[in-house]
Amino acid sequence: MRRLGPHPKSTVIKRSVSVAGRLTSVSLEDVFWKSLKEIASEHDMTLRELIAAIDSERQHGNLSSAIRLFVLDFYRQQITFSKRPYTLRTADEEAARASMEW
Repeated sequence: MRRLGPHPKSTVIKRSVSVAGRLTSVSLEDVFWKSLKEIASEHDMTLRELIAAIDSERQHGNLSSAIRLFVLDFYRQQITFSKRPYTLRTADEEAARASMEW
């Protein structure tokens, strides 16, 4: 098994964000906050707008988990489709894309 090297200790940062008119707290590791800011900037969105988009598309689970999965998916798509830019898709668009892959 290949070792990936030392894993730095991750600091969880809790922030209050306003989503759909309600105040909620989101706890994420610092690397996820930084990644989320990079993604928002790349798509000319504010952090609040991106979090609201993620919140509106999540099917279940808490918002912190949905954000982590979104960031993971964003970077996985960057690796898989390195020549195609990541596009924000609705759940319906994603389902249609997935059904076409089979």
